[in-house]
Amino acid sequence: MSVIDYQHTFKSLDSLLEALNPLWQLVAFECDHLPWQQAFPHLAQKVWQIPDTDIDAIDADQQLLAQTLLPSLIADLKQSPQLPLAQLIEHLGLLVITLPTSLSTAEPTAQQQADLAHFSAHIKGRKWQQITAFAAQINPQGQSQLSRLPILEWCAGKGHLGRLVAKQQQVDVTSLEWQASLCKQGEAFATQWQLPQRFICADAFAPLSPKHKVFYPQQHAIALHACGDLHVRLIKLATKANTQAISISPCCYHLIQGAHYQPLSQQGRASKLKLSKHDLQLPLQQSVIASPKQQALRLQEVAWRLGFDTLQRQVRGINAYLPVPTIKQSQLSGSFTDFCMWAAQQKGLTLSNNIDFDAFLQRGITRQRLTKRIDLVAHLFRRALECWLLLDRVCFLQQQGYQVTLSEFCANSVTPRNAFIQAIKTAT
Repeated sequence: MSVIDYQHTFKSLDSLLEALNPLWQLVAFECDHLPWQQAFPHLAQKVWQIPDTDIDAIDADQQLLAQTLLPSLIADLKQSPQLPLAQLIEHLGLLVITLPTSLSTAEPTAQQQADLAHFSAHIKGRKWQQITAFAAQINPQGQSQLSRLPILEWCAGKGHLGRLVAKQQQVDVTSLEWQASLCKQGEAFATQWQLPQRFICADAFAPLSPKHKVFYPQQHAIALHACGDLHVRLIKLATKANTQAISISPCCYHLIQGAHYQPLSQQGRASKLKLSKHDLQLPLQQSVIASPKQQALRLQEVAWRLGFDTLQRQVRGINAYLPVPTIKQSQLSGSFTDFCMWAAQQKGLTLSNNIDFDAFLQRGITRQRLTKRIDLVAHLFRRALECWLLLDRVCFLQQQGYQVTLSEFCANSVTPRNAFIQAIKTAT
């Protein structure tokens, strides 16, 4: 995806997601059958042919998922007079869209490795990998317009990222974080390493007072995995202040304050898609090949939840899903009957003494096989939806006068949320 293609790619993704939204814009737990099976019979037949034991492996690999399902989906599209066939088939390649990688190739020296190992001793391995990879991408080497710009670290936590940038680039860093305890720990680390990093303890959503002015034109604003509306807030405030550079990696798109997503760009606002918080969780759903024990426990919990859901619909006389609170893993060592009694108590339901719990458990297991297949098809669109959301941000930044690039800052194995948006204000 080249820079000049961003707006065109967004429109193509939008057309694809809108035309096929019955396949992905749904809640699997609420369904008692494949809701799209009449319109997509070949696809329905295909998902029921997939062995239960193969679903997680297919789900974990977007390329394999597309290879498995696309032939059946295309067969259905060819028989559907309502859908724009040629355009849709052309856009189906976007289901496995990839971002260019801009991974740093500079290897640290032995002394630098030893120094950084001591510097990162208190940070978990994978998190440290994400921090170092992200920091390498915002390093202004070869970008004279960013050289020596002071850094604003947004939603900083303990300021690990800002501290590394302050150390490597020798620039002033302001880290904004709302939890006072994390600010104090971050300040202690900065003092220990004698680094030019200061903390502002403030709520990112609160109106910024003159006393706590944090955005300036001559500045580089950064955020690694600021969730949902937090990174959107950064984008809006930074562009309003004409901040020279913005580097972010979005995360947790569903953590928004409103009931539905509010697009940023002109293209996004013109879209017919209306995305709920549930829809926005789709990009985050990817099976991890867990240990056999973990996998068995996960399957058991889902079957139990669906079994209870079938039971509660009968008890309440209301054919609607009823969410049940999170359970402790230790509860899975009990019986399905115990789980149902606990769940009923949590939801204020009274269960009679003559319930055939084994029958409801079997219905739960059957429904689990169904929901896994509904989700599998929905997951075909998770990459396309995430790129739609990323490009909404990219297009907005372009419209605010920024030169923008979208790439990956680390491997998917380090974190699936590896998108990197860098925006540099163009001269006016």
